[in-house]
Amino acid sequence: MQDGITRRQALAAGGLAALGLMRVAEAEAAGIAPKRGGLLQSVITPEPPILILGVNQQAPTLEVGSKIYQGLLEFSETLEPKPLLAKSWEISADKTRYTFHLQPGVLWHDGEKFTADDVIFSIMQFNMTLAPRARAVFASIKSATAPDPMTVVLTLAQPFEPFLLMFDVTATPMMPKHIYDGTDYRTNPHNQTPIGTGPFQLDHWQRGSFIRLKRFEKYWKPGQPYLDGIVYRVIPDSQSRALALQTGQIALTSGNDIEPFDIPRFRAMPTLAIETKGWEMFSPLAWLELNNRVKPLDDVRVRQAISHAIDRKFIAERLWFGTAKPATSPIASTTRYHDPAAHLQDYDPKKAMALLDEAGLKPGAGGVRFTLRHLELPYGEVWTRLSEYIRAALGKIGIALTMESTDPGGWASRMSNWNYDTTINYLYQFGDPTLGVERSYVSSNIKKVVFTNTEGYSNPEVDALFAKARVAPDTASRRKDFYAVQKLLIEQVPVVWLIELTFPTIHKKTLHDVITLGTGVQGCFDDVFLA
Repeated sequence: MQDGITRRQALAAGGLAALGLMRVAEAEAAGIAPKRGGLLQSVITPEPPILILGVNQQAPTLEVGSKIYQGLLEFSETLEPKPLLAKSWEISADKTRYTFHLQPGVLWHDGEKFTADDVIFSIMQFNMTLAPRARAVFASIKSATAPDPMTVVLTLAQPFEPFLLMFDVTATPMMPKHIYDGTDYRTNPHNQTPIGTGPFQLDHWQRGSFIRLKRFEKYWKPGQPYLDGIVYRVIPDSQSRALALQTGQIALTSGNDIEPFDIPRFRAMPTLAIETKGWEMFSPLAWLELNNRVKPLDDVRVRQAISHAIDRKFIAERLWFGTAKPATSPIASTTRYHDPAAHLQDYDPKKAMALLDEAGLKPGAGGVRFTLRHLELPYGEVWTRLSEYIRAALGKIGIALTMESTDPGGWASRMSNWNYDTTINYLYQFGDPTLGVERSYVSSNIKKVVFTNTEGYSNPEVDALFAKARVAPDTASRRKDFYAVQKLLIEQVPVVWLIELTFPTIHKKTLHDVITLGTGVQGCFDDVFLA
């Protein structure tokens, strides 16, 4: 299957990228031909600390930086690989050797040529040094060679099925070797003036106010990008962002820019389009995290009771206004190897109370069985409302929550030090359970580091299933292991999975081709145009 895809891509990629041609044809067929010119006014929340991908991988950095930098590949909404800086590729029969053929005529923003040496440096040095996720995968590369300046060959110690997913810009951005080799990547003075191969380059950054990108005139796709530039305005207040969108001062919002409770009024505006696609690669899954070390949360019956007490449909419809959907498994429905038959505990407060009774946790004074400290997630008003709902829902079955608030840095510090009883968390899944799900549940990843197995869940059978799936050479074997691990996790409830998030992207209808990939607004935007 991969070899067939590669041949088609190689045939289509001469001179112009195949995907660009397809989108132009689709637009023309719809009577809306891509048009060159115009400045896109957008917003970024919060302001990124830096624009160098790899040095920082937070969502705001990725959103802006993905217009400056590129990966070898990009991915469709169904997570099929598409050519970007790699025009084609082949995979050996034993699935251990990957040969990438690079696009001709690609220049860095400073005019230097992009070559195989940049690719090998980006994979084996820059990202291996800075990115824990990349390091864990690329450590299995036995050799990385360049038979010629336009070809890269990567040989793995053993097959790794999700390997190609690592070559999107959000996972492994291509970085200029001539700028970073032999330097401290985090303190390199060029970090203030990013140099990529993307369709846009940094024009001006006025801290606290805006980031302005301009068209890279020597971009490798002829005639693109269509936009003259992009301005990302820094607007800290959510209501001010909503007002700017309503009045037309900005043409694009995404992620947490607009609170979910504001979505209905924007749906009613005929000049705006609201899209929830573009999160397929990340598939963010939100859950109520339970510190399994804390009594009585170490009792599986208590964790099951909490899961039965939560109405996921209410959360998706009444708090997220339809921009989220109820979770059904630890693996999101848009991620590979999601089991469509998986089913979390039903909303059933009576069953929840029966389980607590069985665990010996009888109601005391005022009907309270026990009290937990709940650390609120400080990412906006909707998350506060979610915590308030959970407090009310658990209160109905006799569990009292004491609410504790902090800022984002304090939240991360307390999570890292396991200083909480319950909290809200959400993580990206990166298209494959080995890349984005395993890290939250294997005992080897119980660390005092945020976004690891901070809940302290440990099950040797779960560890073994994730380990088998990681190295299994075929899809059928991996599916069997991942289905089994979902069943175990659902029974054990290390965390209470709540909703699959699909943050809305809202844009003027005059802005076209905004969401065309499984990475949404973190695509490079070379096809986006104003009509």
